[in-house]
Amino acid sequence: MKFTKMHGCGNDYIYVDCTRGTPGDLSALAIRYSDRRFGIGGDGLIAICPSAVADFRMEMYNADGSLGAMCGNGIRCVAKYVYDKGLTDQTHLRIETGSGIKDLVLTVEGGKVSRVRVDMGAPVLQSSRIPVVGLGSQVVGQSIEVAGRTWTMTCVSMGNPHAVVWADDVASLDLEKIGPQFEHHACFPDRVNTEFIRVIDRHNLEMRVWERGSGETLACGTGACASAYAAWLSGRCEPSVTVHLRGGELEIAYDSQANTMLMTGPAVTVFDGYTAD
Repeated sequence: MKFTKMHGCGNDYIYVDCTRGTPGDLSALAIRYSDRRFGIGGDGLIAICPSAVADFRMEMYNADGSLGAMCGNGIRCVAKYVYDKGLTDQTHLRIETGSGIKDLVLTVEGGKVSRVRVDMGAPVLQSSRIPVVGLGSQVVGQSIEVAGRTWTMTCVSMGNPHAVVWADDVASLDLEKIGPQFEHHACFPDRVNTEFIRVIDRHNLEMRVWERGSGETLACGTGACASAYAAWLSGRCEPSVTVHLRGGELEIAYDSQANTMLMTGPAVTVFDGYTAD
């Protein structure tokens, strides 16, 4: 199997060109090759597939083999892959995902894509669409008891379910302990990605993230969008912010007139390779 290792702000995936066929059970391959000691290593596997309704289709698998609907950092790398590999010469792309078709604008430098802006769509607060159960029709600034502590939480879907919680110090949090307790909490029937946010100022947020099916990752594009929207909704920041993640920075802007989140960030190729079997 030929593959390319890529990352967006340290959120790394194994990318496979499936435009001419699929190399096998992608869920099983994601489990096998995401292992950082016995495999290629990554937060999961992303297949680049043909689409009947867009330029390409992205199929994303978490490290545990579960199918994800959307990955903001991953879709930027899909755009870089198809342009850099010569599958397209277009700098405006439409990519089909499990959460709809996304519009992307590519920045090309020296013949290669360096940055990508993604229209991530409208943030969703309706609990039934996230989903969240037992906490009302919306969860905005509500208290929740997790890991022996009371957190203030806002729940948002950006194609994936997100629980955004606030902390004065995110660097010292024991996410290996806290993250799974959010992910598997009874109010999240499909599990949840959890963003731990410190407000630096009205233009900057610090974020750590625990992703369902993958654990702590260095970045999460949909999570950065959910966090920026939750922070704006609560009056903590301006509509446009820089989200500082462990793997880098993402520029997030909320267009209130269009009711859409715009995410801009880097896409990086690490190496190409192939598996022996």
